Amino acid sequence: MLAYLSELTEWYSPLRIFRYVTFRALGGAATAFLLSLALGPWMIRLLQSVRQPHRLEIVPSLDRTHGRKNVPTMGGFLILVSVTAAVALWAVPTNGLVWMTVGTMWVMGAVGFADDYLKVTRKNRHGLAGKWKMLAQTACAVVVVVLLWITPEWHALASQLSIPFFKTPLILNMGVFASVVFAFLVLVGCTNAVNLTDGLDGLAVGCTSSVSLAYLVMAYCTGHAVFAKYLHLPFIPGASELAVFCGCLLGGGLGFLWWNCHPARVFMGDTGSLALGGAVGTVAMLINQEITLVLVGGVFVMEAVSVILQVLYFKATGGRRIFRCAPIHHHFEIVGKENAAREGRDTEVIETMVTTRLWIVSLIFALAGIASLKIR
Repeated sequence: MLAYLSELTEWYSPLRIFRYVTFRALGGAATAFLLSLALGPWMIRLLQSVRQPHRLEIVPSLDRTHGRKNVPTMGGFLILVSVTAAVALWAVPTNGLVWMTVGTMWVMGAVGFADDYLKVTRKNRHGLAGKWKMLAQTACAVVVVVLLWITPEWHALASQLSIPFFKTPLILNMGVFASVVFAFLVLVGCTNAVNLTDGLDGLAVGCTSSVSLAYLVMAYCTGHAVFAKYLHLPFIPGASELAVFCGCLLGGGLGFLWWNCHPARVFMGDTGSLALGGAVGTVAMLINQEITLVLVGGVFVMEAVSVILQVLYFKATGGRRIFRCAPIHHHFEIVGKENAAREGRDTEVIETMVTTRLWIVSLIFALAGIASLKIR
């Protein structure tokens, strides 16, 4: 909405600053951050009756620290509200790519809310049946691909497959069916990976902030004709507005981290983790950088792969385990606490230490993803 102020430059020339995506991305980030700070206490009070159920009963050493019954869940609504309000204020209202991303974020957030609600009301950890999550993810994939296919300037987005470090697309035309299947896999992989990472205070939202920063740069370059040509990226008209969305996502995530850092006053729940995963996955698809997500979201990949390996090895060996606990952040936490106890150090800071180190790793992965734009 504020982008339209740039049309009033004849009346007041400094308003031309609203033309620049970089300025609006920073403005969106600041707005979402401040909204998260302002709405946080109200949201926490509102959610006080919604408690996070135990998820780690089989690991007593973790259950003592992760079974906090006085912390509300579904705090992902704080991210959804602050990001959407900031996007509405700073992004160009007519940009379809932005609203496809916002729509997917809200659909996945609604699925996460249903999952959280059922977990809380049933007092167990099962929640929404997997088939309904798959149905929602399929619907999002179909809608996004169809909208891209029927829009001439975006048609290449749905048909091409690009990979990092190569100047030309690996596949020029995947076809409609393959495009839908690929989009579905991206959404499923991204949403579930972020969901698995959400196990320590601040971990998932901190890593998502690094990913948002990387995709902010990528979206800006993809939507800038000169930069896209120089970096051998597909030029996508309007894609630079996704940089504004990523800025809002970064700000909203950092604002939520204010309340979610250890010891957390609110958990995002599946409401937040599925929404964040859906938003990041959609941005990756809309700028034709889906495979780069494996590099940029390296921590998410580590978490998901650790669970897959643990399950496969457990079944293959009749009950043996690779890690002490999966996802891998719990393995690091258990080992860290055992080492700290053996050395006479404080074990209470291990969760924060593991989270901070994984934030550092996530930032390194994000920078590597940005670097892949030049190394082609």
